[in-house]
Amino acid sequence: MSGDRPTLPPVRLPSDAELARDALAVPLLARAVRLARWAGPETRVGAGGELVEEQLPAAARVLGLVGTGSPEPTESDEALAAQAWAEAEADASEAWRVAVDTGLVEVEDPDRDKDAVDGGGADSGTDGTVSAGAALELIASGGPQDILSLWLDALDVVFADATAPVLEDLAGAIGDDGEIDLDALDWDPEVEAEFLEGVLGNLYLLTVGEGGTDPVPVPLPVLAASMIVPDDMGEPTDDVLEQVSEAMMRLDDQFALLEPIGLVTYVPVDEALMVEDAEGGSDAMASGDDEDVSRYGVVTLTPLGLHGIRSRMREAGVEAPAVGDLADKGADALLDGVAHFPEPAARAETEQWLARREPAGAARELLLAAKGSDPGAPLRRLHCQQALALLGPEAEPTVREVLDDAELGGLARVWLAELGAADVPPPPESMIFWLAIDTIAAQLDAEGEPVELQELVEGLVGQHSGFFDAAWRVDHPATADVLEAMGRLHRDRKAAKEARKAAFKARSRSGG
Repeated sequence: MSGDRPTLPPVRLPSDAELARDALAVPLLARAVRLARWAGPETRVGAGGELVEEQLPAAARVLGLVGTGSPEPTESDEALAAQAWAEAEADASEAWRVAVDTGLVEVEDPDRDKDAVDGGGADSGTDGTVSAGAALELIASGGPQDILSLWLDALDVVFADATAPVLEDLAGAIGDDGEIDLDALDWDPEVEAEFLEGVLGNLYLLTVGEGGTDPVPVPLPVLAASMIVPDDMGEPTDDVLEQVSEAMMRLDDQFALLEPIGLVTYVPVDEALMVEDAEGGSDAMASGDDEDVSRYGVVTLTPLGLHGIRSRMREAGVEAPAVGDLADKGADALLDGVAHFPEPAARAETEQWLARREPAGAARELLLAAKGSDPGAPLRRLHCQQALALLGPEAEPTVREVLDDAELGGLARVWLAELGAADVPPPPESMIFWLAIDTIAAQLDAEGEPVELQELVEGLVGQHSGFFDAAWRVDHPATADVLEAMGRLHRDRKAAKEARKAAFKARSRSGG
């Protein structure tokens, strides 16, 4: 039937302006911007551009992570206060790194040129010089695309953090010489990145599969299992379940890192589960009870997250369409493009396309694109008819122009009748049967052989006595294929047999 289908369903995204506003509001980027505006020549950084330890309390105060009057932590601090300070300083350090890596601030090492002249080897111990970066100007003067590009850069930074080794594992892999033993670490950055990309891809697919507009909470066990459990596996083995559990705990840490950049909203795994009986936990997860399953973590992709993952997939060469992509293209691109979209997405795409055109011209362009005898033509005509249904009486004169067209006359009459137009000429019998074959061919291409098509087939046969005697003579490229499908679909054995005989006659008639 039709050609290659899109890899993914189309996503429905807010406007770039709305997404850019969301990007500026996410906690991590907002903190990075605030630190970039706070920083200056007096800001002290280390050799790698990181804030020196003495600067972290001030940065934490600037971000409002601790009170402006809070004293710096001392040995006499209570453990809880010390932990709060540590977390605040860690958050400030992370925001600073995002500011540096995205170009919101520039860090210049004053000894870099000296080292180059001296041949290197000098141990400067001198702080770098900090200045505002070019990206900071975009916050005030850049357009939505500039802001989204900056946010994607920040997402790259966080993604790298999320796929880095766990700190506990890293500490255990440090040898006596202070070097990290990568073999002992058992960490492959490419494998880690590929796994997280796959998880985010599955999360994206689960979201756009539901329409791509409303938030779709996905339980963490479902997401982990989508990567671990083979599709053809019935009951998962204990070994597979253990792998799912390990993946869940890794994802729990990763989504906690990805939430502050606005990619997802995340309800973490309930820590109490760690001390509960393993069998009892499995029973809770298997029960399907929403409250119990939510204790295992629930992740929801945000609209900004949809944009981010789609951008990453497109960079990797994955086809990831979005509603609106076809709005400025011709009718042929529209009808081919929406051929296998889910119905809500196809309607939304068509509405955007029509909104840019006046009705009469749009109808003429659609009807011209719907013509043809290629395998994809029936589905184009079906979507043409659905597009015309969104137009009003202004398109009537244009539609009447094709009443005598063998391929378009039937759908034109259907549209005029649904409009309530007067003086619609009755179709000749040949046109009725041609339209029936064309409609079923389109449905077969779009949906295979669902129950609804079975009902359509049985209804057509019931309405027209001698249907198959006339149908095999229809001069349509798909006649034989449609009749064979009708033979499979019709539940009456006699009618099914007549359909198969008619298919044989049609194939013989066409020399196929």
